[in-house]
Amino acid sequence: MTHLRQLMLDELQRRNYSPNTVRSYVHAVEDFARYFRRPPEQLGPDHVRDYQVHLFRDRKLSPRTIEGRTAALRFLFVKTLRRSYLPDAIPFPKQHKRLPTVLSQEEVARLIDSTGNLMHRAMVMTLYATGVRRAELCRLKVADIDSGRMVLHIRQGKGGRDRDVPLSPRLLEILREYWRWMKPKTYLFPGMENNWRADVPVTTKVAWTAVTEAAKAAGITKRVSPHTLRHSFATHLLEAGADLRTIQLLLGHAKLADTTVYLHLSRRHLQAVASPLESLTVSTPSEMKHSRRRVKG
Repeated sequence: MTHLRQLMLDELQRRNYSPNTVRSYVHAVEDFARYFRRPPEQLGPDHVRDYQVHLFRDRKLSPRTIEGRTAALRFLFVKTLRRSYLPDAIPFPKQHKRLPTVLSQEEVARLIDSTGNLMHRAMVMTLYATGVRRAELCRLKVADIDSGRMVLHIRQGKGGRDRDVPLSPRLLEILREYWRWMKPKTYLFPGMENNWRADVPVTTKVAWTAVTEAAKAAGITKRVSPHTLRHSFATHLLEAGADLRTIQLLLGHAKLADTTVYLHLSRRHLQAVASPLESLTVSTPSEMKHSRRRVKG
């Protein structure tokens, strides 16, 4: 381990960054140095901008991914190497705001019915019934299921925040059936080590596969991922009458502004205000001439 790597790890841990963030930041710095074939401490903002162009043009990475890489490099230069760069010296890429994909309730039912096995079915139902993130799902423990209070404990979610989400009776039923079959010990969804089932959390790739394969089998043409079920959970709650503050707490959003995107997805809110066209008095289509010939003046 290089001296700089250890300095960065110490700085990340001193600020109590999550293990996932630590791994992604270290990986970003390693990839940055590998691209220029020079130690990171010999590089600077001009190299960061060239690297961003490479990630966009050659690697075809998304703006969100490049934003994460840029955050890691800012941390390296400003927090670890203590260089007094202004924020504009290492700019974040502009992101285009797109509304997330949401499934209808009928599509969610088809998705669940198309899962390939009991474990995948339990994972998909948990994602939709609770709105948890994919990484949170994979870290769930058997002890996190509180059937007495009918809640599911989410430990150290994004930002290191704990929260409780409701445990629906239907989800509890499938989880009990799954537990009797799998007999998990510590982690609710155990993973593999050396091709053998082990008491370790399953990888996030398994959750991704469970959802995408079920979507393909269900004939759903939308682009579906585990996060699509999180968006669907929030949107369907909003359509059923839940308020934004409650949904914010259930999703574990730090800011209410992150939750307001679902106002743009909820049919109930979209249909609450009539279009101004409805208040106009205009002739009916049957009164219009259907000829495309222009009238001479």
